[in-house]
Amino acid sequence: MTRPFRVGQIVPSSNVTMETEIPAMLRAREAILPDRFTFHSARMRMKKVTKEELAAMDADSDRCAFELSDAAVDVMGYACLVAIMSMGPGYHRVSEKRLHGRTVENGHAAPVVTSAGALVDGLHALGAKRIAVVAPYVKPLTQLVVSYIEGEGIAVQDSLALEIPDNLEVAAQDPANLLAHYKKLDLSGIDALVLSACVQMPSLPAIQKVEDEIGLPVVSAAVCTAHQMLKRLGLEARVPGAGALLSGRY
Repeated sequence: MTRPFRVGQIVPSSNVTMETEIPAMLRAREAILPDRFTFHSARMRMKKVTKEELAAMDADSDRCAFELSDAAVDVMGYACLVAIMSMGPGYHRVSEKRLHGRTVENGHAAPVVTSAGALVDGLHALGAKRIAVVAPYVKPLTQLVVSYIEGEGIAVQDSLALEIPDNLEVAAQDPANLLAHYKKLDLSGIDALVLSACVQMPSLPAIQKVEDEIGLPVVSAAVCTAHQMLKRLGLEARVPGAGALLSGRY
């Protein structure tokens, strides 16, 4: 391809993190590999992370898929993990198929990655059978995320719910705090740690640090989304300093 790869993102209107972390990872990749990327977003309304707002927002994702496919993007990412997981078991497959269908209808077919599906696929790629999870959500939504992951055949040994309902407040969290948060979890016998099960809670600066501390693969929903986007583009999934999943081995 002579032009840069166009990366489209369907983001909640209050999300400010996916448009920083995904480009940060792919810009870091540009420093070591020849592929180039541009970034394009469409927004769906959501301010409070409640089941009702998430369901209303998800219904808006079809419009976003049409808008992004107008730009002939090469891959599309749905940047809200809990919106997908709150719609019921296995819903990421339904969403990815439906949104891909919108791009086909619009004449610019593009693969669609959901951050929910990407997290599951990333954990399977690592061979993780048992994990621990940090999430910013209130406890009932965090439990819903845990149940969804377990429904995909991955046991969740322990989870930490930070109980932050306001989505902008989630984005305002300091990733350095994760270096303390993860220590509240029972990590015994786990295969991987999910440092942020939410694409709105910043975690990228902490991923490699925590991985180096615990000697186990550490991922986030954003890291897994970047991994799956690169796989769908047919590119090597390698990003420096972003943990084992993006080491190029997977």
